[in-house]
Amino acid sequence: MSEAATELRERLLRARKSSQASTSYGEREREQVPVSAPVQTSKETAEFDGLGFGQYMLAGSIAGMVEHTAMFPVDTLKTRMQMLASAGGSIHSTIGRALVTIIKNEGPLGLYRGIGAMGLGAGPAHAVYFSVYELAKEKLGGNEKGYHPLAHGLAGSMATVASDAVFTPMDVVKQRLQVRQSPYAGLTDCIKTMLREEGVRAFYVSYRTTVIMNIPFTAVHFASYEAAKKMLMELSPGQANEESLLMHITAGGAAGALASAVTTPLDVIKTRLQTQGIAGAERFSSGSVLHVAKKIVRREGPSALLKGIRPRILFHTPAAAICWSTYEAGKSFLLRWNEGRNK
Repeated sequence: MSEAATELRERLLRARKSSQASTSYGEREREQVPVSAPVQTSKETAEFDGLGFGQYMLAGSIAGMVEHTAMFPVDTLKTRMQMLASAGGSIHSTIGRALVTIIKNEGPLGLYRGIGAMGLGAGPAHAVYFSVYELAKEKLGGNEKGYHPLAHGLAGSMATVASDAVFTPMDVVKQRLQVRQSPYAGLTDCIKTMLREEGVRAFYVSYRTTVIMNIPFTAVHFASYEAAKKMLMELSPGQANEESLLMHITAGGAAGALASAVTTPLDVIKTRLQTQGIAGAERFSSGSVLHVAKKIVRREGPSALLKGIRPRILFHTPAAAICWSTYEAGKSFLLRWNEGRNK
């Protein structure tokens, strides 16, 4: 073999070894590259704060039913007192007098007239109420560290606009059944009569007033509640569960009392709109808040816009404690249930 051929052969062998070495090195490098962790989907994208959207609806629905059932007699007293002058009566001028009169003339069950309509409305409405609130609060950054009253107030306002659309029709029916000498035989008769004589519009006659009343009420209530809850938990993080119950009673109750007192005039207007023409009550040519307010003040004086303020405060103070306690208990139960399923 010539010297040139030998040299060429050696070059080819060196090139082959170099290629094999590069390949082996590349394979070792690929083996050392960590594989990316699989993207988490389902639960992390469908849940926030450990619960799914549907679970917030369930907890909210139960909380609403418990709250309104427990406080229904007080709500009946409030409605009767707000209807007082409009229907031309005086037997429900005070809480005590209204209570005694209803029990004497109608029996204890008179305090629960219209509770069926409440049941049909409160459950679905509170399911929407709390689930929309939790979702909006998450999107607006209300779950971040620190205090976010604007986010909580705005989330609460969004929640009440949605939930009032669900609750208002049954609230109208409820109040028409609650009034003294109601002309309706019951829930079904009231709904059929309203549809036949007034149309679907009658079920939403007070929706605008209800939203105008509930937006400031809910904004104050939720912002105060969330601020107090975070403050208490930061003060004693080791006893957060025990203190949350106290928070429900104090912060929730105080916020409910303040918000209900401030919005009582709007609640009077809402009640008058929902019960107009029933049992001798005055009818209004317009559903405008200002129109109704002017007519009430002109006929009955400014104090008429504060009728029922005491039972309204008596309703919302314990109602807030009951509702928040039940809602938080429901969330806690569902969270533990989720954790048990994932083990």
